[in-house]
Amino acid sequence: MNRKRALISDTFKVKKRRNGTQKFGAVSDGDGPTDIRSTLEYLATLFPRKLFNDSLPQIVLKHQLYSIHDDKTLVDKELNKLREQGELLMFQLGFDADAFGLVFAADYKSKVLAGEDGRATRATVERFLAKLLSPCTELSFSKDKMLKEFLFTDSEITQLVKSGVLTVRDAGSWWLSIPNSGKFTKYFIQGRKAVLGMVKKSKYSEVLKAELEERRTTSHVKFHMKYHIHDIVGAELVESIPTTSGTLLRFVDS
Repeated sequence: MNRKRALISDTFKVKKRRNGTQKFGAVSDGDGPTDIRSTLEYLATLFPRKLFNDSLPQIVLKHQLYSIHDDKTLVDKELNKLREQGELLMFQLGFDADAFGLVFAADYKSKVLAGEDGRATRATVERFLAKLLSPCTELSFSKDKMLKEFLFTDSEITQLVKSGVLTVRDAGSWWLSIPNSGKFTKYFIQGRKAVLGMVKKSKYSEVLKAELEERRTTSHVKFHMKYHIHDIVGAELVESIPTTSGTLLRFVDS
């Protein structure tokens, strides 16, 4: 692994929960809702629609919910319910095996179809969305499923890849994907590294959450600061420590 790839890998590795008394993901001091659906809706409001000309659905990362709810099992259980009800879609985001994106199904359908206006692939994409939202909880699809269960031809599968709703996983299978989300990934990577750098460069590699939220950001941070804070806390790249002065975020040296 070369140095650049190692840096990206280290930056995006979602750390395993440690044993001990420190609570991670405790950014719930008055600014976070209590139930999972409300948490999703709250985090979605932090997504910068205008940055992408309102062409992308609002993307929330699954581990961001862990920054508000300590019980991962409960979070995962409630997310699965929403997916089984056809209200929520989950995506493997590609830059890390543990990074999963969450998008409300109605928002996904709306943005995908808006992007398909006037394109020859629209009818095929509409058929795929009908299957996907029936509901369907898969993250990826085999060729066998696409051909025999969903009844798409090879050329139609190629159209779905071209439209961006599928991306190649390996020979004969495809990930469900969000069209035109490459820029999101790029900006997200830049922002996470920059915000982690702010914490690390602070005295003792720690900073009050409230202070970090008010920091002037560089051009590398294009998302709302709270979006990145929920990310780095939920991914356990920083410790979240309650203090009399407010929540303290401390850089976790890997």
